[in-house]
Amino acid sequence: MVERGFSRLKGFPLSLAPIYLQREDHITGLIRLLSIGLRVLTLLEFQVRRSLKENKEKLLGLYTGNPKRETARPTAEIILAAFKEITLILIGVKDEVYAHLTNLSPLQQRILSLLGFPIAIYTQLDGQSFTPK
Repeated sequence: MVERGFSRLKGFPLSLAPIYLQREDHITGLIRLLSIGLRVLTLLEFQVRRSLKENKEKLLGLYTGNPKRETARPTAEIILAAFKEITLILIGVKDEVYAHLTNLSPLQQRILSLLGFPIAIYTQLDGQSFTPK
């Protein structure tokens, strides 16, 4: 499991590649930020897999090339890829900005459910108006 984490840090999706940073605090900050990203990926994957195992079920529709393929052990990367079609549109009218989000697919709703998130955390964002500062 540790090797997989290092692989994620060195490659996709975090890509800790050679980079030129002049200050030591920038290097420290970048490493800390990437390690937080790694922890989030690991936690996301763990939570979905645990929920699937508890419910004795598999996720269907994660693989675009094979929509009938099921898995009980999806990776964080493939879980996040299921959300790549979400679009946020901001519309400015006078002094207000309105947000519009695309609807969640049944697969996306299921993933949020497996993570223990209510669908309302997403749906409540749609149509909100706020005044930019």
